[in-house]
Amino acid sequence: MQDLKDYIKSYAIQCGFDLVRITGAEEFVQDREAALTRIKDGQMDGLPWFTESRVRRGSDPQELLPGARSIVCLGLSYLDLKEKEQAASGQGKVARYARVKDYHRAMKRRMKTFVRGLEEHLESPVGAKWYVDDGPMLDRAAAARSGLGWFGKSTNILTPSHGSWVLLGQVITDLELEPDPPLKKTCGSCVRCIDDCPTGAIVAPFVVDNARCISYQTIENRGVIPLEMRPLIGDWVFGCDICQDVCPVNRKAETPQQPIRNVEAIGPSGQLDLAGLLALTEEEFRSRFQGTSIMRAKRVGLQKNACVALGNNRDEAGVPALISTLKTAEPLVRGHAAWALGQIATLESIVSLEQSSTSETDPYVLEEIETALKEYRERPAMSKV
Repeated sequence: MQDLKDYIKSYAIQCGFDLVRITGAEEFVQDREAALTRIKDGQMDGLPWFTESRVRRGSDPQELLPGARSIVCLGLSYLDLKEKEQAASGQGKVARYARVKDYHRAMKRRMKTFVRGLEEHLESPVGAKWYVDDGPMLDRAAAARSGLGWFGKSTNILTPSHGSWVLLGQVITDLELEPDPPLKKTCGSCVRCIDDCPTGAIVAPFVVDNARCISYQTIENRGVIPLEMRPLIGDWVFGCDICQDVCPVNRKAETPQQPIRNVEAIGPSGQLDLAGLLALTEEEFRSRFQGTSIMRAKRVGLQKNACVALGNNRDEAGVPALISTLKTAEPLVRGHAAWALGQIATLESIVSLEQSSTSETDPYVLEEIETALKEYRERPAMSKV
């Protein structure tokens, strides 16, 4: 059994994974209860797919693969140290994981190769199912129990060698393998992720209020971004890396041995031109971002986020694009463009809002326009353009 375990670990590395550990197929009882409590407390609001039945199914490997005996936990780093992280006027930031090309497919291709290679090595079929983060499996629970990493207070899995910049995958199998022990590591007294989260989304160690998370607001929220949240989002247009960027464990994180190809549409800076995003047609959006995580936000969502980023940047160069958006875009985007114009508050942007207040017919957009104008009028005179 040890020889097989050693082979599995070495072969997983050959298949392109950076980390591999093994745990048993017992139920994840404690993690299931923690997830159910989060649902009950409303901390998963806005994610209709994250249901009690999904959690119960994903916490029992036998439900996913009858006869399961072991779980091979895999980690793939997506860190690219060649990227130049720097703020630029008119640009919006994208979370690192979304800068690599279609990581779900890339992970699953490698996992399928891994399982098929095991079958060839054993010269017999292997009962197996594999999951990335789009399946019901409690991936972080499996990673922690296997010793792949430990739970950080941000709820990210932290690994000793690659930090939290890892994509997690699990292969549930009917092979009997000796489990690895969990790591005896913790974050100690460090609370950097909690203190530096601009929205206060990490409401307690190991507890995230989903609705306050920038990643939720810029990806999963299909509606209006709450007014009080908008200034806190900064220039993020897809996801957020703040809790990872400030984590001391990530300071010496290693890069992947076989990197996933980067998304060419994003470029080495990890940023997107905000005015350019507002001009995208549906066809252009799909052509540019097809096969990437950014598709999850949809074009309207990405443009909504671009408006908020322009408003937060107070970027006067973005005013023409916002004025055009206020006239021609979908109501949800027009409303956020109105807010952004009110934040930038140049003479041109205020005139545009006043003109739109007489021609706009959509009730939601009208409300956004009136709110933006009201806020502008209530500002001290010396702060106005």
